[in-house]
Amino acid sequence: MQSSERNLPLEIARGALAMIALPFSFLRRSTRSAGERRQSARCAAFDTTKWNPELLKHLEWRRFEELCIAYFEALGFTPRITRSRADGGADIALHLEDAAAPKMLGQCRSWNAYRIGIKPLQELHAAMAPAGVGEAVFVTSARFTQDAVAFAAKHRIELIDGAQLLDKLAALAPEQTAALLRLAAQGDFLTPTCPACSIKMASRKSTGEGRAFWGCDNYPRCKQTFPS
Repeated sequence: MQSSERNLPLEIARGALAMIALPFSFLRRSTRSAGERRQSARCAAFDTTKWNPELLKHLEWRRFEELCIAYFEALGFTPRITRSRADGGADIALHLEDAAAPKMLGQCRSWNAYRIGIKPLQELHAAMAPAGVGEAVFVTSARFTQDAVAFAAKHRIELIDGAQLLDKLAALAPEQTAALLRLAAQGDFLTPTCPACSIKMASRKSTGEGRAFWGCDNYPRCKQTFPS
């Protein structure tokens, strides 16, 4: 039997497997496209002509991080991200011009259903001495608990909640305010970004309870999830 004849069953099997996989691949692309259309419609429902609480509150964590970085730059700092957190926050070293050491430390965290408590501020304070800084700033689109406010007042940590951030954005030069709005509202600003893979996540439901959540598109290689 010739070599080509011996390999024929294997080639047929491979072709059959490819034909089986094709519908699943098409279904996944179709599901993703439908999800993208829904997200585009959701984004279009927001007023992106001016800064407002609803827009700020619903920015996904990576877009909020980018907004905070750009805001610090508008203030004259050179921000350097030291860590992006899986919980939707980022640690930032704020430098003045080309200074090697930071002037202060910052942390930003996007909105969730709960107020920011004292624990993240304790972590930020613990990082201040090793970094050689005496002050810090914590920016969120949410709000802070009273314990967090009291702790920050004792340890030279400026707190900027969602309402205060909107005021500070409005106080910038008009062209800076407009530029930051364009940055925040471009494209899909609602779908979370996977912290591990830096790609947009996909809306999914758990097999058991039907609970909606965001999962990485690289699953099962990446099992990062966010609550929906």
